Amino acid sequence: MRIIYSDKHLRHDPSALIVKDNPLEFSELPARAEIIRAAVESAGLGPIVPPTDHGLDPILAVHDAGFVNYLQTAYARLSDCFKEPTPVFADTFATRLSIPRAPKGILAQIGYYAFGIGSPIMEGTWDAAYWSAQCALSAADAISPLPLGEGPGARAAYALCRPPGHHAARDLYGGFCYLNNAAIAAHYLQHSPPHFGEPRERGASHGSGERLKVAILDFDYHHGNGTQSIFYSDPNVLFCSIHADPNDEYPYYWGFADERGEGAGLGFNRNFPLQPGTEDAAYLDTLAEALNVIRDFDPRYLVVSAGFDIFTGDPVGGFNVTTEGIAKIGEAIAGLNLPTVIVQEGGYLQEALGKNAVAFLSAFEEEHH
Repeated sequence: MRIIYSDKHLRHDPSALIVKDNPLEFSELPARAEIIRAAVESAGLGPIVPPTDHGLDPILAVHDAGFVNYLQTAYARLSDCFKEPTPVFADTFATRLSIPRAPKGILAQIGYYAFGIGSPIMEGTWDAAYWSAQCALSAADAISPLPLGEGPGARAAYALCRPPGHHAARDLYGGFCYLNNAAIAAHYLQHSPPHFGEPRERGASHGSGERLKVAILDFDYHHGNGTQSIFYSDPNVLFCSIHADPNDEYPYYWGFADERGEGAGLGFNRNFPLQPGTEDAAYLDTLAEALNVIRDFDPRYLVVSAGFDIFTGDPVGGFNVTTEGIAKIGEAIAGLNLPTVIVQEGGYLQEALGKNAVAFLSAFEEEHH
């Protein structure tokens, strides 16, 4: 299994932030990706390779151009505004239903494009988010058909993405997420050639041909509200999310079971909220239900948003899933026998991250036929 990793994630390091003489505490830190990288390397799970640069086009196919420009420029513009290096924090938020247009000033844009205060933009944040998305795109390349005569793509590839992405919507960031890596990979795969073995030049634009069916399975502890919103009316993308009940847990306002999609996408959004304290058996029963929905959808590709914050004791989680349970989750998903992109999302208990990643990913080392 190919593992895609970029050390450019190190450029986004909120542990160094001090605002008005007060150090801030963050759980989404560079150590997360470094722990996982070391663990999968030690376990020999596959070659670790850098991502290919696909440019902005696949990102702009998912995210609003004004939003992307804001992420690219916000740090420099705010620093220029205050005449000193200034991290970007939102403290005023737009109510979208009453805002007739996107604002142009940097101070107004901060609260327009953010939905929470916990996702600072620093000097290296755009680079880290950009290359995180490139990791997801490169993993999608790895499972896509190779040029004619070179055979099918890999059965699975792992994008060690940091920052994570599943809370980022088309023009909103929050929850440690800036660009939606899973959504970018899924949209990219939608426009892949329809059959293994058909020719495609590596790096070429996917164009606007046939849109393939892609399923996204999100098993992060928190609901993937951004991914849901991006594909909510798309009948060619099935989104299934298993997560904590939003009555009790972030992101609170999305992720209820009756959110089923809209328009042409009605029926292609499935949420499976679970109660705090959920253990292995109940979690795996719910996963089996979600996997049956995916089988019925019969997608060409699967994108998995992998959140190891479901593990017992995670500082921002609340389930009691064990490492053995995470291994069984991997085995069940691998049993779908679909070309699969695995995108790293949450997981914040650093001492358990490595073993949980290896437990999950090991299931994809063997072919399932």
